Order: sequence, then C-alpha cells, then structure tokens
Amino acid sequence: MMRLLLSLFLACACLLSPALGQSRPPKPVVASLPQLKPWTGDLDGMLERRVIRILVPYSKTLFFVDRGRQLGVIAELGQRFQSWINARHKTRALSITVAFVPVPRGDFERALNEGRGDIVAGNLTITPERLAGMDFAEPWMSGVKEVIVTGPKSPELASLDDLAGREVYVREASSYAAHLRELSRAFEARGLKPISIKPADDNLEDEDILEMVGAGLLPFAIVDDHKAALWSLVFTTLKVRSDLVFHSGGSVAWAMRKNSPLLKQEVDAFVREHRLGTAFGNDVKRRYFGSDRVVRNAFATEDAQCFRDLVALFRSNGEAYRFDWLMLMAQGYQESQLDQSRRSHRGAVGVMQLLPKTAAAKPIEIADVDKDAGRNIQAGAAYMRYITERYIAKDLAIDARNRVLFAFAAYNAGPGNLRKFRRIAQQKGLDPNVWFGNVEHVAAELVGRETVQYVSNIYKYFVAYSLLLGEKGLAAAPG
Repeated sequence: MMRLLLSLFLACACLLSPALGQSRPPKPVVASLPQLKPWTGDLDGMLERRVIRILVPYSKTLFFVDRGRQLGVIAELGQRFQSWINARHKTRALSITVAFVPVPRGDFERALNEGRGDIVAGNLTITPERLAGMDFAEPWMSGVKEVIVTGPKSPELASLDDLAGREVYVREASSYAAHLRELSRAFEARGLKPISIKPADDNLEDEDILEMVGAGLLPFAIVDDHKAALWSLVFTTLKVRSDLVFHSGGSVAWAMRKNSPLLKQEVDAFVREHRLGTAFGNDVKRRYFGSDRVVRNAFATEDAQCFRDLVALFRSNGEAYRFDWLMLMAQGYQESQLDQSRRSHRGAVGVMQLLPKTAAAKPIEIADVDKDAGRNIQAGAAYMRYITERYIAKDLAIDARNRVLFAFAAYNAGPGNLRKFRRIAQQKGLDPNVWFGNVEHVAAELVGRETVQYVSNIYKYFVAYSLLLGEKGLAAAPG
C-alpha cells in the first residue's frame, strides 16, 4: 500500500497517492464486497445478478479505502466502468454494481477461477504462463518495456551483463521474475555468473521497492517503463535506465476466467474507449500526480551508526520482553529515527517517543526514559509486550508475525479499535488473524490511513534492517 497514474491504473498498475495529489477526488464507487459467495459464469449471469466483481491488490496506490472512501486509480476506473455498463445496458433502476474484492497479488488466478471475482485488475503483463489459466482483454497498454531502475547506492551498470553475479529483488509471482530467470539462464549459457534472484517480500508492491531503491535500501529494481517514468518524478533519486531493457513488447491487461466470451467482449469495448490516449485516460493521467512520504534512508551513514549503537539494546530488550527485536527497532526508527534527543510537541521523548509519566506508571513502571536510551527502549519493549499479552497473545490462531503487526496497530489506533477491526474483517469474509491484505482493509475504512501507514512503514523499515543486518555487516554483536 505510496501510492498514481492512470496509465497504470488504466494498466491497473502503479500510481501516486490521490489523497495527496488529485484535485478532484473520486466519489465512492461501492462498498468492497469480499464476502460475496463464490460464483462462476459469464456476463449474462453477472447482469442477472447485477454485480461484477473486480479482484484488486490492496495498496496505497492501486486501490485503498480511507474512512469509507475508495480511492486510487482503480476506484476511479471502476466508477467509470459501472456508469458505462449501466448506460450501455439501459438498466435504469435495476443498476449493475461494480464491487472490489481485495486479495493478495499471488492469489489472483486462484481467486478468479474459484469464483471469488470476475475480473483481475492488477497490472498483469500477459505471459504464456498466465494465459494457461486466464483469458485477457485488449490491453490497456502495449509495447511495455521492463527496465532497470537504479538509486543513489547502486553500482555502476554499463550493460545488462553487469547484472551477472549480482543480487536483484523481485516478487516471485511477477513477470519480472520469469524474465529475469530467462536472462540468468542466458548468462550461464555464455559462461557468465547467474543472477542471484532474491524474492521480494510479498507485502511490497512495485512502488514500495522503487521507494526503497530511491532511499538506497536496495541496489536496483526491475519494473515496467511507464511505472519507472512516473515514480522517478516522485522519488527524484531514482534513475531510469531506459538503455537497460531486459524485456520488451509486453502488454498489460485485465484478466477474466476462460470461457467468458461475453465479458471479454464487454471489457474490450470499455478499454477501447478509456485506455491511455483517449480523453478519459489522458484526463485521469493529468490529475493523478501526487507524492507520498518517501521512506527515510535507513542505510545513511548517520542512521547506520545509530543502528550499530543501539542494536544490542534492542536485541537484549526484545529477548527479555519476548518481542521481535528487529521489529521493535523498526518501530523506533518510525518514531524517532533512533534519536534519543527527539522531543515531540506532546511531550513524548526519546527513541520510542514515550511520555515519561506514562512510562513511570503502571504497567510499565520505568523511570528516566527521557535521560537514558536504554531505559527508553526497555520501556518501549515493556509496553509492546503488555499490549501483546493483554489484547493479542491469548488468541492462538494469530501467528508470531501477525501478533507483532497487531500490536503496532493497537499501539497506534487503540486496542478497542483493533478488536473492532478484526470483528468486522471476519464479518466481511476476511481473515481476522492476518493484518496485511485483511484486517488493514477495515482499519483504513474505519479510521483512515494513519494506522495502515504506521504499520506499513514499520514493516518496510523491518525489511530494510533485515537487509542491513544480513548483508551489510553493521549489526553489533550481542552485548
């Protein structure tokens, strides 16, 4: 969930945050309906049911909900598709609803064929592998190139051959990974070292990876050229290497179940009237420019020194209070950039931004958090353990990673709100025990983007620190 352009949304892809950038925010389309029962069929059945379900990857760029408002390029395109299809079929009072069903990106094909949705709008490049399981409409975009994007910490690349032996992070389910494997095999056939292909975290969208490259957290990214061009306007440290193309001629399109000729015909007609280059497409592209807070560079020299100085304190307190110490450190970076001298206008102090009175009182009972980083971190760990034990740990269905994410959500939004988020998630047919792609949807709908962004930022810093710890050799030995 950085978050904009219709060329992608039109491609159903990457975008910038409309909440910050657009002059005319889209009206809500319909409530997302992940709770609809599975159903398979063609357009005639959808018209009879009066609902068409679009599977989307929930993110702050493609599709997200803020206090009940559906935002993002897909939300606007969905609104237009709903108006267009109702006018086309003269439905009048018995209107057809376009409903969004957020699912994890890796579940698109399965969810589609199981009948949980009718269309996939996820910036999918048409590939032979995907064509084996889905049909595609006419493309929103053709001639798409997959290019290298570098950042301030990237090594020099004179040609694609310089990728030999280097690490590249891509999502396993993406077309990038498939094409990267092809290039790696070609390297080996020529006697070069293979590319070290590393799986990017499934909870990171393309814009997240580009954000991390721009901040120097990753050496480079591989993305579609239209996404690269867009995001280089936002993350100005990115350099789009249009000369380093490792796949070209790609087409991005919506997908639907096989044997759905009527739906394909309908979507083809809609695409022809609304793709990039049409008045509608160009208008949305013009309006959907904005920015989001750029992830801070956790590998900067000063920040890396903070990491070295404090890692032993986080490690020992994480172990003492049975809380993932690297997640705790990522929270500290989100709160203060690991700066013990930081003071807020509310009186919060130190690395973990705690109120001294709160820390000194029950249940934490740790004084002098304003004077000593060790005590500040200890109090932060103690409080996160308290939240976990009292409100989360008793539910054994929640795994270790999600217990931590829920604790951050409860810290930011309050334990009562977390309980509400989970209850409503279950009512909507989402998994109440999983934050990403499930409970976070409800949080955004009820209280806005703040809590979702808070947890997302911490998770990105966690990923960054995991890389820092494992690959940069900056972690101090346990003290």
